[in-house]
Amino acid sequence: MSDAIAASAPRLALFDLDHTLLSGDTDVLWCEYLMQQGLLDSAAFASRNADMAMRYADASVTAREFCDFYASTLAGRSIAEWRPVCERFLRDIVVPLIPAAARALVESHRQQGDRLVLTTATNRVLTELTARHLGIADLIATEVELNSGRCTGRTLGTLNMREGKVTRLQSWLVEQGLPASLLAGAIFYSDSANDLPLLRAVAEPVVVDPDERLLAVAQALQWRVLRLARRG
Repeated sequence: MSDAIAASAPRLALFDLDHTLLSGDTDVLWCEYLMQQGLLDSAAFASRNADMAMRYADASVTAREFCDFYASTLAGRSIAEWRPVCERFLRDIVVPLIPAAARALVESHRQQGDRLVLTTATNRVLTELTARHLGIADLIATEVELNSGRCTGRTLGTLNMREGKVTRLQSWLVEQGLPASLLAGAIFYSDSANDLPLLRAVAEPVVVDPDERLLAVAQALQWRVLRLARRG
């Protein structure tokens, strides 16, 4: 791709979802919602859900283990069968947890003419409606495996987590016919040390209400720290 074409491409504004634009974790909230709705056995699952969330926070879980654990909640149904449940989940749980400050942040980049990308380790089934609600057309998420149209409970391809976020974004640029140099010139917002590979790959890393490990790195490297007004 020519330098002229690369120069004319809009800047990428990359956003993590959980604990960044959303005041919570989609996967954890999803499991809690399924248990509340009687679609998941709380006696068997509640403690495993809490343990997985804790291990993600301290980076002691592998990407495959983490993503497959939550994909397992989708097993046995088609995406079409899950859609009405996902729509209620979005309306009742997710939307109320998106603070006005997060919406304003997204809108500020839209007004600047940046190309908005939501990049999340959470699977596409759970995040596609959230991206649409936020008006973000480009979603890079962990993909789920289908067999005869039904979710197998496993993930597919490169997981969009840790180093995988960089790999998937590079592949997405190729698919979109965009210059690879856009990654190095991007801005990326995230709360988690799990996103350090992508934060280190962009021109402007911004940590949002960061966890302790990410805050320490941000302070050492003099990255911008953003605090969003959140309810409760």
